[in-house]
Order: sequence, then structure tokens, then C-alpha cells
Amino acid sequence: MDMIELDGAAGGGQLLRTALTLSLCTGTGFIFRNIRGARPRPGLMRQHLTAVVAAATVGQARTHGAQIGATTLRFEPGAVVPGDYQFATGSAGSTTLVLQTVLPALWRTAAPSRLTLEGGTHNPLAPCADFLAETWLPALQRLGVAATLTLDRHGFYPAGGGALRASIAPCAQLRQVDFGARGALQAIEAQVLVSGLSGKIGRRELAVLAERLGVDANPRHVHSVRPAQGPGNTALVRVRHAAHVEVFAGHGERGVSAEQVGERLAAQVRRYLDSGACVGEHLADQLLLPMALAGGGAFTTDTVSAHLSSNARLIEKFLPVEIAWEPVDARQWRVVVSS
Repeated sequence: MDMIELDGAAGGGQLLRTALTLSLCTGTGFIFRNIRGARPRPGLMRQHLTAVVAAATVGQARTHGAQIGATTLRFEPGAVVPGDYQFATGSAGSTTLVLQTVLPALWRTAAPSRLTLEGGTHNPLAPCADFLAETWLPALQRLGVAATLTLDRHGFYPAGGGALRASIAPCAQLRQVDFGARGALQAIEAQVLVSGLSGKIGRRELAVLAERLGVDANPRHVHSVRPAQGPGNTALVRVRHAAHVEVFAGHGERGVSAEQVGERLAAQVRRYLDSGACVGEHLADQLLLPMALAGGGAFTTDTVSAHLSSNARLIEKFLPVEIAWEPVDARQWRVVVSS
């Protein structure tokens, strides 16, 4: 089997997940060294291991080094098998990252699949379920992916306890799409989720968002999550343009005031609004892989992050594509995937 040598000394878990996805989609194995080498605690953590196990399960892969703390992984994929799968990340490990790892491989099979994932759905180090359902999945649907996502239970950091379900239909060929223009602004909406905590926290976050972004500050936008699986708080802002919806999230943390959560979230949204770009920073990272599988595509974004750059270089090792970007102006970039 052809094997690609990869080094994660300068990156985190995203590079490993991208390698797993592309290995399943191309049938090319890899040896990944220095896993999460740039992180304070290098090596596989539980949620990364769950992604490895999920990829190995759906792709009948052989692995060596698939254990917590491992800094080297060998992955040899087999045939991807559609079916019904269930994976648990443990505590608040991200269900959304595991979903993103295996979904592309499953839509390339000849039969439908269903996934049930248990763990964290609202984790500060991963895309939240709302972002996946309202921003990421609609973008994939424009490329031709036929999938649905259902949030059954919220799972906040650190307790977790959440549950997601996904249904995936076969997709023989993706479309090449240009996410260049977002269209006219239609609405900016805020919502705050509070679990096992005082609703006052949500109202304080909402007040900051109302002041900074002009959203409606009515307390009805603060939702108490019941039953509470554990304490948690996520503030959401939905920016609706005619051609695209971008969801932004800010997560409550111990030692961080509600006002700080609101200010940080508002700053993210304001940067995106002021840029004129179609795609936000996080979706930009996540569009590269499906566009590469489609053989091409393009988008405008407000930031070319280190995540995007390192992810692009890794994708080019697996697929015959070139990923390039150039500034449109001081606030916007255009990213092009070509084969």
C-alpha cells in the first residue's frame, strides 16, 4: 500500500482528522509523526482517538499506535462500508469533529449511512452543533452532499452528555461552487444557551451583543437547556445574508465574565461583517477538503489562518489539487482550489 509520511510538529488535531478523511477517500495510507506537536500536551487525546477509531471502523482500516498519548500513528485504510454507526467521545470530547472526519468517506459509498455520536456538542475547541447544522452542512449541500443533522441533546464542556444524529446519502460527484458573494444582509440574530446556570449570565451576554451589534436584547432569546447534562453556556450569533448564513459562537468559561464572552463574540462578528467576505474563518478551514474532493471551488474569507494554510498543504499531499489565496483588499482574501 502507498504510504504518505506526515509530520504534525507544527499543528494540532485538525491535521490528523484531515489525514484520516483523505486516507479513507483515496485509499492511501499514512504514517503521522509528532501528533499535535504544537500543543502543550502532545499526542492523541480521547476525542482524537475516537476520530481514529471511527475512521478505522467505517473504513476497515488497520492501525498501529491508536492509543491515548501516542505521538505516532500508522493508518492503512480498507474499503469504506456504509451502515449504522455509533461512537462516544467520552465526557465533552467533540462529537462534531468526529462527524466531520467520517462524513466525506460515507457519502462516497453506494448506500446510505446513519451516525449517532455522543459527547460534547458545544465545546470551545470545536465547531458547535449549531454551526454544523446551519453553516457547514448547508455549504456542503450546495456542493451536492445529501445529509441531515439532528441535535438530540446539548452537551457542554466539561460534562458533555450530548447526542447528535446524522443521515448521509450517497453522492457520486460533488459540484464545484464559488462562495464569492454573500448577498444582501437580511438579519443578525442572537441566542444564548444556558445549562445548569443562572439565566442572568445569558442576559448579560445578550446585553453586550445588543450594544455592539444591534441585535434584539429581549430575554426570550435566552434559552435554558433542560434537562441539564451539566453546567454550560454558549452565546450564538447568526448572520443571515441572501446567499449564506454564518453562525458564530462564544462559550462561557470559568474565570471569564459574561461581558467578556459577549465582547469576544461581537468582535468576531464585526470583523466578518466589515470584511465583506462570504465565508467566516472557521468555515474557510473546513471547505478546503470537500472542494478538493470536488476537484475545485473558491470562496472569499476574512482571514487566512495558520489552520487553513497547514490544512491546504496536507490536502495537496493526498489529492492532485492546488490551493492558493491572494488578498482582495485589506480585509478580505480569495481562496481558490483547482485541479
